[in-house]
Amino acid sequence: MRKILFGVVITLLLLLVFQWYKRYEERNAYLEESTQLIRQQVNNVGKLVVTEGHFSEVYNYKQSEKILANLWTTEKRALVVVNADVSIAYDLSKLEFEIDEENKTLYITTIPEPELKIAPDLKYYDISSDYLNPFNADDFNKIKSNVMKSVRGKIDRSGLKENAGNRLISELSKFYILTNSLGWKLVYNQQEINSSGSFETLKWKD
Repeated sequence: MRKILFGVVITLLLLLVFQWYKRYEERNAYLEESTQLIRQQVNNVGKLVVTEGHFSEVYNYKQSEKILANLWTTEKRALVVVNADVSIAYDLSKLEFEIDEENKTLYITTIPEPELKIAPDLKYYDISSDYLNPFNADDFNKIKSNVMKSVRGKIDRSGLKENAGNRLISELSKFYILTNSLGWKLVYNQQEINSSGSFETLKWKD
């Protein structure tokens, strides 16, 4: 009788060990599968997010200079029509992240800074200058510099940066949807992301 009971106990122990090992293997397999899926999806999202805009303006350039011991004043004038194509891009292939398998947490460590590109097309009209004070390379460089400054000001007053930020948030929200569906946590800048809209209220790193 003892031998039978001993055999039953041993059998039950072996079954329990087997079930525990099976669940352990299944958990590890699921964890590894989830990790690979997260890594793959982060890499897939790593693309260039671009918001484009177009700005136009007419710029009047005027410069006067006294010569001949301040006895004579010369003037330069130009009418410049400016058309500028602008893009704000986030290169998410530069996004840096860490995966903590044990705690099932995806850490976003670095979000790339926006890249602003301005491609101005300048057309000059009504250029006039005095013989003693002609247009030169410095004048054209100054005009271009002033135009770029003016375009940047228009960009700041427009909704282009806000639209670019909204597109970035939309892409980053995909990380939350993925991790949440797998039962993982998503953390950025030491803050846990609890909803797809949480990125809007985060304090971005400088």
